[in-house]
Amino acid sequence: MEEPKKVKVKSKIIITYVIGVAIVCALFYLIIPYLLNYGPGTINTQFDKEVSGGLYYYQQILVVGIGLASVVSCILFFLLKDIDYYPIYKENKTKYKKNIEYIKKVCLNLPNRLLLAFIVVPLLLSVAVLFMQTTFLTSSDFKLMLVVFILATIMSSIANTYVRRLLSTILKELENTSSAHVRRTGIVKRLLFQIIPVITVCIVFTYLAFSSTYEKSNAELLDKFYKNQFQTDLEGTVVSNKDDLVHLLDKVKLSEEGNVLFITDQNFNFVYQTGELSDFFKKYTAELSAENNYKVYDYYGTSGQGTLYPVTLSNGETYYLGAYYLIYSDETIFYMVSLLLILGGICSVILYAFASELSKNVKEVTNSLEEISNDNQAFAEKKLYITSVDEIGDLIKVYNNIQALTINHLNQIHDNQETLMEKERLASLGQLIGGIAHNLKTPIMSISGAAEGLNDLVKEYDASIDDPEVNSQDHHDIAKDMNTWITKIKTHTEYMSDVITAVKGQAVTFSNEEEITFTVGELLKRVNILMKHELKNAIVYLNISMKADEHTVIHGDVNSLVQVINNMISNSIQAYNGKPEQNIDLIVEKDSEHNHLIISVKDYGSGMPKSVKNKLFKEMITTKGKNGTGLGLYMSYSTIRAHFNGNMTVESEEGKGTTFRIVLPS
Repeated sequence: MEEPKKVKVKSKIIITYVIGVAIVCALFYLIIPYLLNYGPGTINTQFDKEVSGGLYYYQQILVVGIGLASVVSCILFFLLKDIDYYPIYKENKTKYKKNIEYIKKVCLNLPNRLLLAFIVVPLLLSVAVLFMQTTFLTSSDFKLMLVVFILATIMSSIANTYVRRLLSTILKELENTSSAHVRRTGIVKRLLFQIIPVITVCIVFTYLAFSSTYEKSNAELLDKFYKNQFQTDLEGTVVSNKDDLVHLLDKVKLSEEGNVLFITDQNFNFVYQTGELSDFFKKYTAELSAENNYKVYDYYGTSGQGTLYPVTLSNGETYYLGAYYLIYSDETIFYMVSLLLILGGICSVILYAFASELSKNVKEVTNSLEEISNDNQAFAEKKLYITSVDEIGDLIKVYNNIQALTINHLNQIHDNQETLMEKERLASLGQLIGGIAHNLKTPIMSISGAAEGLNDLVKEYDASIDDPEVNSQDHHDIAKDMNTWITKIKTHTEYMSDVITAVKGQAVTFSNEEEITFTVGELLKRVNILMKHELKNAIVYLNISMKADEHTVIHGDVNSLVQVINNMISNSIQAYNGKPEQNIDLIVEKDSEHNHLIISVKDYGSGMPKSVKNKLFKEMITTKGKNGTGLGLYMSYSTIRAHFNGNMTVESEEGKGTTFRIVLPS
C-alpha cells in the first residue's frame, strides 16, 4: 500500500490570496483616477512624484500590493504550518491527535478571520501610505480608503469562497463531525458578518460613482459660470494694471461661500487671492493648467477645482483671472452621507429580520431533531411540520421521508432479528449435534459390547448352577466379571448423560432472564464435551490453562456462555485454514485488581486485517466469504454485554494470530 504524502494546500491558499491582491491592485490602479476625478497629468509624472512624497502613482500601488501580499503570506504560512501533512496525520490519528485537532480548528476558523483581515489590513496599509505623503485625512483620503474597502471586500469574498471549499474538503477527509473545535457562531451573526460588507460595498460604490459623475457635470457648469462672468465684466473695459483686475474681481458673484478668486501673472505667480489655496492647486496652475484648457484641479480626489481666464493689459502684459470653487458644499455631502447611512441602516434591519426568521426556522428543526434523537419513542411518533416553501421546508420533507423509511426498516429488522438469530443458533446446533452423534458411537458400542459380555456371563452362570465341579470361588469370579461390565456401562451412560445435558442446554433459547449461577469447572467441562469432535476432526489441540479457582462462580446462563466460547474456538480452528497439528489456548484467569474473570481464546493462525478488526463488534462482518454471515461474533458480543454485563475485546495481527478475551464481573 502506497504511503500517504504531504499535499500543497498551504501554497494553493497563499497563491490564491496573492493572485487576489494582484487583481485588486490592478483594479485599484485603473479605477481610482476615474472614481476620484484625478486631474490630467497628475499620475505617473514628475508632477506626481513631487507632490506625493517621492512616489509615483504606480509605485504607491506596488507598495500597498507587495506589503499586503507579504503580510498575508506570512500570516497564512504561520497559521497553515501543518495543513500540508493532514493525509499523513489521518493515517495515525492517535499519534497525531493534537495536530489533527489544530488543523480542524484552522479549517473552521480561518475563512471568517481571513475575510475580516483582508478588509482591515488593506485599509491600514493605505493609511500607512497616506502618512508618507504631504497631506493627510482630507476628503480625498477618505474617498481613497472607501475605494480600498470596496476592492478589498470584493477580493476577500471571492477568495474566501474558494478557500472555504478547499478547507471543507479537508474537513470531510478528516471525518470531522463535531464543531467543538470552534466557538459556535449563530446564523444571524454569520449572515450579518458576510452580507453587511457586501451591502456596504454596494452603497459605497454607488456613492462614489454618483459623486464622480456629479463632480464632472457640476465642475463644467461652474467653469462656464465663472468664465462667463469674467468675459462679461471685461467687455468694454480697459484694463491698464493689476489694480483694475482686482476691481473687476470685486464684481464677480461667488457660486457659494468658500470659493476663492485669484489673479496670477503670465508666469502663473499668484499676485492676489481672496482666500487660502493649497500648494497642490498652485503647482497645478503653474505647470499643467495651460495644457488642460486653463482648468485647474486641487489635490487628488478633492472636491475643489478651478478655472483661469487670460487677460491682456493695455501695456501688453498677460494676467489670469481665476476662481477656485467647491463642486459641492458641505451641506450636500452631509445629506448624501446621511442618506447612505440611513439606507445602510434600513438594509441592515431588513437583513437582521430575515436572518432572525431564518434562524428561528432552523432552531425549530434543530430542537425537534434533538428531542427526537434523545427519545426513541419520540422518533417513532413525532413528525416535523413544513412551515416554509424554501430549502428548510425541503429539509423537513426529506427528514419525514427518511423517518418513515427508518421506522419501516426498524420494524422489518425487529421482525426478522429473532428469526435470523434462531436460524444461526440452530445451524450451529446442527453442526454440534453432528459431532456429538459421532462421539456417542463409541460409548454406545462399548455398552453394546458390555451387554454381550453380561449375556455370556449370565449363560455361563446359569449352566454352572447344577455343575458339581463349580465351586463358590467360581461364582465369585463370575460375579466379579459381571460387576466389571456393569461399571463400564455405568461410566459410559454417565458420559452420555453429560453429552445429552450439554446438547439439551444448547437447544434452549436465550429468553430465560432468571438469575442462574455456575462454576468455571462446569463451564469448561461442557465446552470440552461439545468441542471434542470438531477439534479431533480438525486435528487441533485445545490447551486449557486454569489460572483461577475452578469453583469460581459465574452469574448467568451457562449455555449462553458455552455457545460464545465454542464460537470463538470454531473461529480459531478456521483461522488455521485446514492446517493440522495446531494449538489453541483457552486461558481462564482472575484479575484481582478489578475483580474480573478473564477468559481468553488464543490461536496462532492467519489473523485478521485491520479493517475487519475495527468493525468486528460494530456490525456483522465475516472473512469467510459466502460461507459466513458474521452473525456469530456479533451475537456473542451482544450476549456478553446484555446477559453477563461484561465485555469482549480482540487483538489480532495478520500472520501472527488472534486473541479474543471475555471480561466478566465476578
